[in-house]
Amino acid sequence: MNKRLIICVWYLAGMFLTLHAQDSNISDSTRVKSERLVPQDRNRTLKEDTIGAVITGPRVTLTDSIVFNKVEFKPDPKKAVLYSAIFPGLGQLYNRKYWKLPIIYGGVLGLTYAITWNGRTYGDYKQAFSDLVTQTGNSYENFFPGSPDDYTGGRQGLQDHLKRQKDFYRRNRDLAIIIAVGVYGLCMLDAYVDAQLYDFDMSPDLSMRVTPVFWPPTAYTKAGFGLQCSINF
Repeated sequence: MNKRLIICVWYLAGMFLTLHAQDSNISDSTRVKSERLVPQDRNRTLKEDTIGAVITGPRVTLTDSIVFNKVEFKPDPKKAVLYSAIFPGLGQLYNRKYWKLPIIYGGVLGLTYAITWNGRTYGDYKQAFSDLVTQTGNSYENFFPGSPDDYTGGRQGLQDHLKRQKDFYRRNRDLAIIIAVGVYGLCMLDAYVDAQLYDFDMSPDLSMRVTPVFWPPTAYTKAGFGLQCSINF
């Protein structure tokens, strides 16, 4: 019985040593094989392992970002004034202030109509006054049909009336021309100032606070209440 037990123990110990030796030989051969790989094979193996790790790992999304060096627009004040001098509104168009164009062209059209209408009416009254004074025509009948003697005050009364109307429309025409010149200069000034202050940084913290205030009595004044206004900018 003891002999059989000893034989079994020796048999199992031999099998264990044999298996351990085989595992050692396999690991040694694998290590030697990896050391014999050329550098290119090693790099390829490393790349394959890295790719496999990336594939089996968490998904990573790469986005390409292209940054363009966009030049910030900065208008030149001299160009703005020059364009506005060539034609009203071109300076505002150069400064990219398009919302001002309807205001400018609306004013230009209104002044143009005022100049032409007052000038035409002034010419009609001037011709009628001249025909009445020199008695070389009858264009005054467009304003007073009939004989000048039938007008209130007679011929002299009609003559004074035509002269007053002539001077009135001439004054309106000249005033419209002066205003048009002022608007023309104002457009140039606006274009220049707007170009100068194009990149002016105004703080968004623009606020107003109103707080109640109590003034204590002094030797010369009485106590009083009031409001204090403070503006932050």
